[in-house]
Amino acid sequence: MADLSKVSERDRLKPRPGKAPHWQRLRAGCFLGFRPAIGGGVGTWVARVHDADADKYRVRSLGDFGTLSGSERFAAAKKEAEAWAELVETGGVREEKIETVADAARAYLKNKADANGIAAGVFRRHVFDDPIAKVKLDKLRRHHLTAWRKRLEDAPALMSRNKGGVTRSKKRAASTVNRDMVPLRAALAALLPPGAPGTDAAWQEALKPVKGASGHRTLYLDRDERRKLLAHAEGDVAPFLHALCLLPLRPGTHAGRVAGDFDKRTRTLVIGRETKTGKARKITVPQATADFLDGEAKGKLPVAPLFRQASGKPWDKDAWKGPIKEAALAAGLPSGTCAYTLRHSVITDLVTGGLPILTVAQISGTSVAMIEKHYGHLVGNGAEEALSRLVL
Repeated sequence: MADLSKVSERDRLKPRPGKAPHWQRLRAGCFLGFRPAIGGGVGTWVARVHDADADKYRVRSLGDFGTLSGSERFAAAKKEAEAWAELVETGGVREEKIETVADAARAYLKNKADANGIAAGVFRRHVFDDPIAKVKLDKLRRHHLTAWRKRLEDAPALMSRNKGGVTRSKKRAASTVNRDMVPLRAALAALLPPGAPGTDAAWQEALKPVKGASGHRTLYLDRDERRKLLAHAEGDVAPFLHALCLLPLRPGTHAGRVAGDFDKRTRTLVIGRETKTGKARKITVPQATADFLDGEAKGKLPVAPLFRQASGKPWDKDAWKGPIKEAALAAGLPSGTCAYTLRHSVITDLVTGGLPILTVAQISGTSVAMIEKHYGHLVGNGAEEALSRLVL
């Protein structure tokens, strides 16, 4: 058996029938293989790992690591093979039917409580109809995602759509690109180990966020301004905006709530699920908020959207953008008013009202660090009492 770590020994290897690799045992149940190129070339690397649950070996192509020197390729391939082995041995290897990037995105939505929120919108707009969707996960490389990122950056960001069908757009901001890359990065990370840094196998490097792109959200609407916004909100969007003014959840989280998430008897609302345990994350809401939620849930099946468009579909970013802009314009509010303005305004009121930062973070579904970063300078008792002050 050849020592694949030595360039001289790899160079002497001959292609085998059926493209069978030359194997080297890394440890029990984990092998690294090298497949010499026919007619010359750098050759490709392969990993083989025993899956105890399925009682069979799984094989994965690692690529050629052609951007590295010959002496560096073995170490890079070994590292990636061992990372994939850990994924297989801990039960994290993907199911056989998850073959493409689109499959990975669908699997991510299936396992995500907020399946109708931001991630679903990003995949619908920028993944499912994009060339990246058909790329096999085993063949996914950095250049595929670099090209996808460029298409994302070049895609205009929708500003508004008026009743006549005319749309206005602007150049996509770096912060927007960062946010839109998150779902795809998460979907791929759930199935693929990071590639060796500096190689084309390092798919994750193409999705690194732009540093310093996210600034503080400075647009704040006080309670009177929020009342004006609601007064000028037309039709089906009004209840959705009302919910944004009552609870500091992300717009996508609000949009993903179904009628069964609200329990009138206990005045609790499910706002998500713990990633590791799958247990529901709930908050207790004030009576006035509970009455509002009960009114929205009444007569709906448990799986029906709690807040829905006139068509019956749940709200998403594309659907709520235009109506919010129109309501803000009619109410004489700043042009930058958006769904996240309401979340920011509500969080600001909770922090300045004396609610502990930890509690604000738990209610709003973010970290204490993020609350301290963006709102720490506003810090001035109970959660329910503070939430009750938000009733408009």
